[in-house]
Amino acid sequence: MATLSIGAAILVARQCRKPAGWLGQLNVSLMNLRHSRVTDWGLGNVRFEKGFTILDVGCGGGRTIEKLAAIAGEGKVYGIDYSAASVAVARRKNAKQIEAGRVDIREGSVASLPFPDRTFDVVTAVETHYYWPDLVANLREILRVLKPGGRLAVIAETYRGRRLDALYLPAMKLLGATYLTVQEHGDALRAAGFAEAEVAEERAKGWICAVGRKSSAEGA
Repeated sequence: MATLSIGAAILVARQCRKPAGWLGQLNVSLMNLRHSRVTDWGLGNVRFEKGFTILDVGCGGGRTIEKLAAIAGEGKVYGIDYSAASVAVARRKNAKQIEAGRVDIREGSVASLPFPDRTFDVVTAVETHYYWPDLVANLREILRVLKPGGRLAVIAETYRGRRLDALYLPAMKLLGATYLTVQEHGDALRAAGFAEAEVAEERAKGWICAVGRKSSAEGA
């Protein structure tokens, strides 16, 4: 019984980090539902314009892309995820917008984004930065593809030091997740080269949104 429990825990951890197969597709579809409210709250911390070009990193099942395409109704939204299962679900979720040329979803890694320098007005990352291989280096890669003055919003439904933190710590350890305090989120953005970093909390729910702004200087 103990062996089965350990095996189940490992399977869950793997599916959270990198969804795969039919189980992974089911998982990311459920994530579309679970993460919707925190996403709405987090996006409220960022200024958008209708013509923006936007990237969602770790796009999962594509619900955030759908929201962003509605917000930037005259722009274009890209999504990227290193899970083939996630990409498949996200593409189905946004099939009409993909056909219309307003959404583009690709398989790839935050460690090496397949986009030119200074492409995006806004980059979002919802419930994903925990699993990045090198947080500061990966934030620096996002900084590269942001336009001068562009913003990154890192949105998550838990962080170290939140209410009932003792209940979350074991799960984050099991997942092998990077688990940061409010201060450490801001520090990571500044270490990556963002000119400004602001971190908002929703204490009652344990949500966090860290927003980094790239320098507006043309040579940045």
